[in-house]
Amino acid sequence: MEKKIHPILKAMIPIVEGIAKTFGKNCEVVLHDYYGSKSSIIAIENGHVTGRSIGSPITEEALKAIQKGDIDENIINYTGKTTDGRVLKSSTMFIKDENASIIGLLCINFDMSTLIVAQNAISEIIQTEDEEEIKDNITNSVNDVLSNIVSNTLSKLGKPVAYMNKEEKVNVVKKLDKQGAFLIKGAIDYVAKVLCVSRYTIYNYLDEIRVCDK
Repeated sequence: MEKKIHPILKAMIPIVEGIAKTFGKNCEVVLHDYYGSKSSIIAIENGHVTGRSIGSPITEEALKAIQKGDIDENIINYTGKTTDGRVLKSSTMFIKDENASIIGLLCINFDMSTLIVAQNAISEIIQTEDEEEIKDNITNSVNDVLSNIVSNTLSKLGKPVAYMNKEEKVNVVKKLDKQGAFLIKGAIDYVAKVLCVSRYTIYNYLDEIRVCDK
């Protein structure tokens, strides 16, 4: 039996295609049909961005927001990452019926990875020889220290993780090792997650680095 779609959602299906075509292949647009705790994609364009298709479920973050009742305001311009490390700029808009009951969601996920590469390339070109101001990050926890070290190291490299090859990831690990990042408890697992590799791969990278440095 074919699933019945609410008329409001049905009328929005062409909008999904229109937004996607306006902003190009890096812009994934998703329309979810929501029924209580059940939700699925009824229309999607550029699904390659997150690897989803019609029938795929709603994201865990959006579902939590609905279950908590946090649907009075849309969630606009938040950032996230795909499983392979690409950076997303996302928005989630709640669609309601005449009784103010949620019936669906319109979600936009824009892959900013190529733009970040371009931004970093432009920044490098326009950089001058002015003395760089050194800022000490005062943190309240070891986790913040580790997060800052990893974030700053990746920022200086100027390339999203999804575009890194093995040599570049090894180089990241080498830079982190020189800064003492792996002396921090949990660093192996954290860096593995950020670089989208296994913890054993990080150990192998470290072995490779330390053998070369001997």
